[in-house]
Amino acid sequence: MPVDFIGLIATQDGSESTPATTALVDPAYTARIARAHEDSGFDQVLIGYSSAYPDGAQVAAYAAAHTTTLTYLVAHRPGFVAPTLAARTFATLDHFTGGRVTLNIITGGHDGEQRRDGDYLSKDDRYARTDEYLTVLRQAWTSDSPFSFAGRFYRFEDFVSQVRPVNGTIPLYFSGSSPAAYATGVKHADVHMFWGEPLAQIEEQIAAVRAAADAAGRPYPRFSVSFRPILGPTEELAWERAHGILDRIGAVSAPRFFRNRDRDNPANVGSQRLLAAAATGDRHDRALWTATAKASGAAGNSTALVGTPDTVARALLDYYDLGVTTFLIRGYDPLDDAVDYGRELIPSVRAEVARREAERLVGAAG
Repeated sequence: MPVDFIGLIATQDGSESTPATTALVDPAYTARIARAHEDSGFDQVLIGYSSAYPDGAQVAAYAAAHTTTLTYLVAHRPGFVAPTLAARTFATLDHFTGGRVTLNIITGGHDGEQRRDGDYLSKDDRYARTDEYLTVLRQAWTSDSPFSFAGRFYRFEDFVSQVRPVNGTIPLYFSGSSPAAYATGVKHADVHMFWGEPLAQIEEQIAAVRAAADAAGRPYPRFSVSFRPILGPTEELAWERAHGILDRIGAVSAPRFFRNRDRDNPANVGSQRLLAAAATGDRHDRALWTATAKASGAAGNSTALVGTPDTVARALLDYYDLGVTTFLIRGYDPLDDAVDYGRELIPSVRAEVARREAERLVGAAG
């Protein structure tokens, strides 16, 4: 099966290890990094969500106007707008971008961050609300006649939207590593996303999601894993660069990157799993490095794959062999790394996957 590559764009440069040099909303930089991802062969880019940052739908609309093929994976937290309004918002955006919108549904694992936007529900209640929300969202995109809904969190009558997605619906990407996340995700998601854990742990999570799908009588979703590749022309230079990044994490931009993340005592299971992996050692499998996760408190996608482009490509293929067909890769030097990935990493992975697929088809025909 072909692989999809997702990057990440923002309206300001910088990262956990690199100070920002632009304004928080810099249109020129936003367009530049979007075009860099498109030129580098990425299929999509994620636009993250935070209570303090620019609105993702508007960022996507602006960036899409400066690109032609790139799809925009907009992170969206259920609960802050009605699902009927969200359905119209994203269907409208889908039309103006020519069908280049997908949604990353984030239920929320950081109570403090949720409360900044006025959400005081418990984690379990948030997942229950997400279940209702996505049920309404899907129906709003597909129903050609008015419908009503009476749930625990949402209630409305006689709703029908005249604007529907270009291709009938919008793909949903779902994040979460708890049993509640698995149960909710398999009911609604096209792709289930994980942060970059060791191979054995990703295999364990894939099995758990598939078990939840079996229990619900649902088809299996596709799977995505997220990494921060650190490349070098030699192994030695890649590791030298990696340790330089590690030394800078948090030192130059902690207020910006960590205020809205539960860095010191993460409540979400995904961060806890990354920290548990880091506690067993910094290096895992072929190229996985968890020291960056430990340094940041696993506050988001933070584990690295370190090595030459060939080493990192082979590491990604190890996950592909487990059933992962989407990779979210973003660098600690966001713009330059996106260009490097497009030149040295993405083509290599795609070529090997294509070679394997051709070999499989020949074998099946024989």
